[in-house]
Amino acid sequence: MTNQATQPKNPYAGTAKVVNGSGSHVAQQGSVYRSGVSAQSVGSTMLWLGTISLPAGRRTSAHRHEGHETALLMTSGQEIEIWSGSKLERCEMVRPGDYLFIPAGVPHVAVNRSPEDAEFLGARNDPAANESVVLMPELDEIVP
Repeated sequence: MTNQATQPKNPYAGTAKVVNGSGSHVAQQGSVYRSGVSAQSVGSTMLWLGTISLPAGRRTSAHRHEGHETALLMTSGQEIEIWSGSKLERCEMVRPGDYLFIPAGVPHVAVNRSPEDAEFLGARNDPAANESVVLMPELDEIVP
């Protein structure tokens, strides 16, 4: 007799799972997400992996992610600006091949002033396809 209480709840537990690329959605902050590995796609409990794009000439709204860290690898496009800090006082340029780490709770804005979409491979320790976002409209006017 099998003890049901000890059996994994995740239907993919104990096996690998190939995920075909899913449709995209525009996140609250304005970037475009395409989930690969998530709680919804494979029952992940600690990880989200997918692609994120910031269209040409666009920017995100000022925001932070309270409960998770984000890691990104810029895969294509031209440079973008990443503004961060409690008053968005720091600006760094991110270029294809660069990695970017955003700690939990850090306010930030991404700006793509180029004529080309910026593409990223992203991972975070929040498995939800729709991540937790806290918009910070009081900071939006700081970034030109």
